[in-house]
Amino acid sequence: MVTPSAVTSAPVETPPRRTGAADSDLPRIVPRRHPGRWAAAAAALVVFAMVLNSAVRNQAFQWGVVRQYFTTTAVLDGLLLTLWLTAAVMVLGFLLGTLLAVMRLSGNPVLRTLSWGFVWIFRSTPLLVQLLFWFNIGALYPTLGLGIPFGPEFVTVKTVNLLGPALTAVVGLTLHESAYAAEVVRGGILSVDPGQTEAAQALGLGKPRTLRRIVIPQAMRSIVPTAGNMLIGTLKGTSIVSVLAVHDLLYSTQLIYNQTYQVIPLLMVATLWYVAVTSVLSVGQYYVERYYARGDSRALPPTPPQRLLRRLSAARAPRKWAAAAADGRPGETGSKAV
Repeated sequence: MVTPSAVTSAPVETPPRRTGAADSDLPRIVPRRHPGRWAAAAAALVVFAMVLNSAVRNQAFQWGVVRQYFTTTAVLDGLLLTLWLTAAVMVLGFLLGTLLAVMRLSGNPVLRTLSWGFVWIFRSTPLLVQLLFWFNIGALYPTLGLGIPFGPEFVTVKTVNLLGPALTAVVGLTLHESAYAAEVVRGGILSVDPGQTEAAQALGLGKPRTLRRIVIPQAMRSIVPTAGNMLIGTLKGTSIVSVLAVHDLLYSTQLIYNQTYQVIPLLMVATLWYVAVTSVLSVGQYYVERYYARGDSRALPPTPPQRLLRRLSAARAPRKWAAAAADGRPGETGSKAV
């Protein structure tokens, strides 16, 4: 008599695996080929090589002249003024833009209307027109006064020579930048879950503290990418102040090639400096975005240097295993043959 325990404890025989002709009948797995992708890559490399060859071998660029004027005092002074103008406009523009965004989200209809009107006017007017308007403000308002509307004025200031070229550039660029910054900040604030504000109110936090400690840090994940693009755009947009004879990077190179008539190489000097500074700002933007993405994911993605180190380590690992196998030693994984 066979007991249930004997049945359960009996070994189960597995059928032998058929080999030979059956294995040869199985389809062979091959990776999918992408001929179109490789053809597009080859065509792109050919076009890139043609452009690089034309830039290197074209004598009109005069790379020797570019090297000669690249670090001259006039160019470096213009570069410093461009960097200072960019930093001042971005700081002042985002401070004013944040105030306008808070006004736009306020429950007060007067503040909402004033903020919307400011953004509407300065986004609708070309930047060059705004700069020329502020530069000629004395023709429209000979004097500016502070006092009671339709009443006496306590302080009056003559606007003749009040706004010089540099100050005009700061004022015009800041007002123009703040209109766009207001929409960027407003969009970032609206991207935060309303439950965060409700939780802060349940804890007894006031609106200013909730905005400063809860909403803005979370909104930065949406604000930083657009703000980085605005920073790069402002850096390049400062070249428009050359029409006001502000000695920025472009105007400094223009003064040089007006004397030497070497237009193309001097323009290349300005272009290379813009490319260099923009590249540095792009790297900074990447790390700022990574900093504010800490609360969005459990693990941050590796940085480009970290990815490069991982690839180098992965490339060296097979060599170590091959050397260990040649010496008769176990591999780097520590596994031993049984």
